[in-house]
Amino acid sequence: MSEKGGESRLGPHLWDAVPGKWNADADEVLVCCHVRSETHDVKSFLFRTRSPSLFRYRPGQFITLELEIDGEPINRCYTLSSTPTRPDTISITVKRVPGGKVSNWLHDNMKPGMEIKALGPAGDFSCALRPAAKYLFLSGGSGVTPLMSMSRAHYDLGEDGDIVFVHGARTPRDIIFRRELAAMTNGMFRFSTAFVCEQAGDERDWGAPTGYLSLMLLKSIVPDFAQREIFCCGPEPYMAAVRTMLKEADFDMAHYHEESFSFERHAPSVEGAATKPPPPDALAQGFKIEFTRLGRVIECGPDQFILDAARAAGMRLPFSCSKGLCGTCKTKKLLGNVVMNHGGGIRQREIDAGMILICCSKPLSDVVLEK
Repeated sequence: MSEKGGESRLGPHLWDAVPGKWNADADEVLVCCHVRSETHDVKSFLFRTRSPSLFRYRPGQFITLELEIDGEPINRCYTLSSTPTRPDTISITVKRVPGGKVSNWLHDNMKPGMEIKALGPAGDFSCALRPAAKYLFLSGGSGVTPLMSMSRAHYDLGEDGDIVFVHGARTPRDIIFRRELAAMTNGMFRFSTAFVCEQAGDERDWGAPTGYLSLMLLKSIVPDFAQREIFCCGPEPYMAAVRTMLKEADFDMAHYHEESFSFERHAPSVEGAATKPPPPDALAQGFKIEFTRLGRVIECGPDQFILDAARAAGMRLPFSCSKGLCGTCKTKKLLGNVVMNHGGGIRQREIDAGMILICCSKPLSDVVLEK
């Protein structure tokens, strides 16, 4: 491992120190240590800490990157494709999305040695929180990442759990982690994979199903799917189709779990009861919320989250989790008081500096925001 007349190329710090747990509140800086191409439009970015620290998290959780692109601060959540059983580094796996500001910036700019700020890990989409005798992992496109994290953890721990991993892609060349999943299948007796591609593309000897996942196809791949704990991640249309499929089969949806972030799509259209304006009498007792940069003033009921009120008023604002976990909706409070019940998506020093998460903040007075 060592070079002539010198130390190991990895440096003594990785071996001699007794690292503690990484704490984003104390040191939010991560250093890119490797960039790996997974497919023609997907890359994995590996990060470590500046001084030796170990990453401790549940497989399937996410981190929030705090970036500045073209002078604009942007927060973006990415599920970790890495596994906590390899704690010296973490990785995110990112698909280049046409028009995606963050994904394209990462693909074009992130290089080994560059530093970024991050918050987390966080989230409750993890098989570690749902122990079961049998699992079914369903993923579409880059939704493979949290399920890969869970699979890698099972593989590293030698648990040989009963897992069926069904992944959907456009063509065989778009299958992320194809070779590694094949190695896992060979290395674990009760771990199996199946791929469903929309088209065979240029792989003429492709023998797996083509088209889209259907209930009939799912039954042929996983006859006992109704007895499994199901974890699903992918584009919203994919997950909606899976939910419809499972309900059609009378699957007990208490055993269905999905990762609902849309990392490159922000502020979906306003729908549903949660975004309806509160009754007039509630607003009469409510407060005014001013967005200084956007030049908007809205009404917010005293028992209404600011983000919900803004969406009900037709505003399009960046958010992801809506649970106070990711930090995407973080903004500076210039005036007023709120009550905030967050889930770890904001640091104490940021709170002390007047920052809030509008997804989990309710007004106690009129509020002025720097947004």
